[in-house]
Amino acid sequence: MKTNKNTSKRRHVTLWYAITLLTFLVSSTPSISQDIDLQILATGFSSPVEITHAGDDRLFVVEQGGLIKILNANGTVNTTPFLNLSSLIGSGGERGLLGLAFHPDYSSNGYFFVNYTNTSGNTVIARYSVYAANPNAANPSGTILMTINQPYSNHNGGSIKFGPDGYLYIGMGDGGSGGDPDGYAQNTTIDVANPSRVFLGKMLRIDVDNVTSPPFYTIPATNPYVGQAGKEEIWALGLRNPWKFSFDSVTGDLWIADVGQGAHEEVNKTTMPLPNDLNYGWRCYEGNTSYNSSGCPVSSALTFPLIDVNHSTGACSITGGYVYNGTAYPNLQGKYLFTDYCDSRIGIVTSTGALSYTPSFSGNNFVTFGEDNNKELYIAAINNGTIYKITDTSLATEDFTKKGFVIYPNPTKESFTIENTNALVSKSITIHDLSGKKILSKAVNGTVTVIIPNLVTGVYLLTVTDNNDENYTTKLIVQ
Repeated sequence: MKTNKNTSKRRHVTLWYAITLLTFLVSSTPSISQDIDLQILATGFSSPVEITHAGDDRLFVVEQGGLIKILNANGTVNTTPFLNLSSLIGSGGERGLLGLAFHPDYSSNGYFFVNYTNTSGNTVIARYSVYAANPNAANPSGTILMTINQPYSNHNGGSIKFGPDGYLYIGMGDGGSGGDPDGYAQNTTIDVANPSRVFLGKMLRIDVDNVTSPPFYTIPATNPYVGQAGKEEIWALGLRNPWKFSFDSVTGDLWIADVGQGAHEEVNKTTMPLPNDLNYGWRCYEGNTSYNSSGCPVSSALTFPLIDVNHSTGACSITGGYVYNGTAYPNLQGKYLFTDYCDSRIGIVTSTGALSYTPSFSGNNFVTFGEDNNKELYIAAINNGTIYKITDTSLATEDFTKKGFVIYPNPTKESFTIENTNALVSKSITIHDLSGKKILSKAVNGTVTVIIPNLVTGVYLLTVTDNNDENYTTKLIVQ
C-alpha cells in the first residue's frame, strides 16, 4: 500500500419476464467482456484496509487506525467495534492495523490473528480470541507471537492468511526506503544487532496450533530453513511489498500482488502443491525487468510474475484480490481480480494470464478486496471509507453461437449435446439457475452429451469454458 496514494431491494420477476429479458439479452448483445459493477454495501469507515469473514454472514472490516468493525449482511455496522487496538498502533502512512485472519477452527477455538505496526514502528503478529459469551466482541488482551524490527516507515506488508495447509502465511515488505538499499529481500544472513530483519522481503509460514508456550507457534517441517535457528519461519524470498495476497479457495493456488518500485507492479501465481524456497526476484528484478543484479542468483532460480503491469497504464501501487469462486456470477468464476491505488479500474486475469480491465471507478482509491463466506467479493476505498460489493451485470462473456458453440436439443428434458464448429475446444461446462446457484459443473473434452440432473421446468444459464479459459454463456431451457 502507498499512501500517496442500504442495501438494494431485490426485484422478483415472473418467469415470463425472466425468459423474455434473457432471450433478448442473449440474442442481441454483442461480444463483450465482464460488465463489472460496484454496489454500495456500507459507508462511513475510516481508512478500511482489510475485509474478511469468520465463517458466517458477517464481514469484519479492519480500519488502519486500530479498530475491527462488524459489517452485517444487511449493510448495518455494529455500534461497538469487535476489537479496539488503537492504543497499540503506530498509524499513518503505510503503518497501522493492517491484517486479520481467523483460524480455520475459529468456530471451536475462537482464535484470530492480527498484523499491526506498534508505536515503535515495528511489525507485530499477535493472537486474540473472541468472548465465548458474545460473538460480536473480542477479548482485548492478546498474545504476541512475533515482533519484527522495521528500519523504515514504509513497505510493512500487512497481509496474513491461512493457507490450504492450515499454516499462517505472513507477507513481509523489504523494510522500506526505495530500491531495498540494504538488500533485505534477498538476504538470508542474520544480523546479530537486528536479527528479525532477516524476515524482511519474505513470505513467512508458521504453525499457530501451539498455544501453550512461547513463541506460541512451531515451524512447519517442510519450511526450507528448518534447523537454521533464527530464520526457520521463512518460506519464500524476493518480495518488495506484498500488500495483498490470497489463496484460491478451490485450487489452493497462491496469488501475490507485489507493489513495485517506480515502473512495474506485479501479480505472482504459485500453483498447488506449493513448492518451498521460492525466490520472487526483488530487488534483482522489478516485474520482468532487471533492476539491481548485484549479488543475484541466476534468473532460472527466480520465480517471475504472471502479470507485469507497467506504470504507463496509470498504476502506482497494486492491490491484490481474489480468484472468484462464488455462484452468483458464473462469468467471473475462476478469474482473479486486482486493482491499483492510482488506477481505479479492476483487472481480471484468467488462470493462464490473459488480462482485461473494467472501466475506471473514478473517485476511489482502492486498497483492499474481501471475500465472504459464500465466496462473493467486495472492495474498499481508503479515501472515502466505502465498502462495495462486486457484481457482474452481463449474461455472457462472448456471443455463444458466433464462437461456433451449438447445443441441441434446446429446449430439453433429459440431456443435451454440445459441440463446436471451430478450433475452440470445450474444457468444462457449468449450469446455474437464474439466482446464480450452481446446478452442475462437469469437465468435458470437445463434443459431449450431458445428462442433466432432475431439474424443475425453467430457464438456466449454461457456461462453456474453453481450453483458453474463456467463458461463453447461453440460455438452456428445461421442459
